[in-house]
Amino acid sequence: MTLRELVRRRGVLLLLLLMPLAFYLIRRDAYIGQSVRALLLGIAWAVSTAALFTTGAARDLEPRLRLAGYRPHHLYLGRMLGLWVIGLVIAVPFFGLVAVDSDGLRYGGVAAAMLCAVAVAAPFGMLIGAVLPRELEGTLLLLTVVTVQMLLDPAEAGARLTPFWSCREIATWAVDHTDDSYLTRGVLHAVAVTALLVLAVAGAVSARLRRRRHVRQLPVT
Repeated sequence: MTLRELVRRRGVLLLLLLMPLAFYLIRRDAYIGQSVRALLLGIAWAVSTAALFTTGAARDLEPRLRLAGYRPHHLYLGRMLGLWVIGLVIAVPFFGLVAVDSDGLRYGGVAAAMLCAVAVAAPFGMLIGAVLPRELEGTLLLLTVVTVQMLLDPAEAGARLTPFWSCREIATWAVDHTDDSYLTRGVLHAVAVTALLVLAVAGAVSARLRRRRHVRQLPVT
């Protein structure tokens, strides 16, 4: 359902591709590491935005699907998988752009950072959409998180509390050729944050779609 909805809206797909491109081009004249880090945040922003709006759009439909027999985990896991696929579709051309436009990077690290951005962004946007019913509030919160992520020094202790810290850590390993501890910390952070966000989405969606005792599904005769 999520894939069909996004594919039908070709203008939305175009905007999702333009957002990371704008992030990349704005920092293109600076140090290559800055443009790669900006691109990663652009991908995270695009996937999170798609997750936020698809979650909001399905808010009225999900109770009917629940009454039709679907369980909550069918709904949120299906949407999450669809968003991960969309995220990969967005990330692949930008990986090609970085490979063509720059030299001397650890391209495996760039790919890993993009995968982490997509993995974290989908449940993060879904969680915002599940907790905040109004899209304007969700968009402002998402904008605030990404802005703080861009401005915060990744070396500070508080930076580890931000959802996309793993992307910048892995990007440092890929661009600056630092030791492997950066890659290890980044991957572990992405796995932990993704797992926590998935559990939070599961709790929020299950609580909202919990069937009331007075509601009973009548058998079809």
